Amino acid sequence: MKNIFLLVMTVLLCGTTLMSCKDDETYAEQKERERMAVAMFLARDPLVLRNPQGDVLLDMKQIKVISEAEFYANDSTTNVDENEYVLFGSTGVYMQIVRKGVGERIKEGESKRIICRYYEYNIMSDSLQTANNVLYWTTTPDILDVSNNSGTITASFNTSVNGGGAMYQVYKSVAVPSGWIIPLNYVKVGRQITGDEGIAKVRIIVPHSQGQSDATNNVYPCFYEITYQEMRD
Repeated sequence: MKNIFLLVMTVLLCGTTLMSCKDDETYAEQKERERMAVAMFLARDPLVLRNPQGDVLLDMKQIKVISEAEFYANDSTTNVDENEYVLFGSTGVYMQIVRKGVGERIKEGESKRIICRYYEYNIMSDSLQTANNVLYWTTTPDILDVSNNSGTITASFNTSVNGGGAMYQVYKSVAVPSGWIIPLNYVKVGRQITGDEGIAKVRIIVPHSQGQSDATNNVYPCFYEITYQEMRD
């Protein structure tokens, strides 16, 4: 079953690669095409994200972009009812904090092992590309080894616990996309204790420069919905 899943993902990635290498397109032209794809994604009608079986994974209305200044003035929050996303100008990443989470932020000098579950949507091909937030990957989520060194958060995918989740299995790299790390500066990473609590959950739009290896190599942006939960010792 896993081999079939990986085969499907490989075919999708090969298709993306072929699309990105049309003719002799320059890097500047690829970046412009990516910029236009993100602009269209921001302005599109509501996004309904479905899995291959047709089940609705995400039903999202049009995005409202706010500045970093507005984001910080609102105590580093985004209005989910208005579908607000903050744009980080230095990276080109857009982020919505759906839930800030439980516990505390990762402190300086602290390290944590974090369970991540996600959907990855290829904006350029308008399709669900990979996901581990599905029944198939229930027992093998992606696990991040995260450290805060003097205020700088770094992370890598752990492969020793379960052999690696979907991101590692598909892209064969322990490098965590930079776009995945940005939310860890703003959310709390703990474990859900009571039924009315919710672990940290974000949605991000990630340009190729902040993305996984295939996106970086082939210049395409991705949309992610990700949850972060501290792993038990």
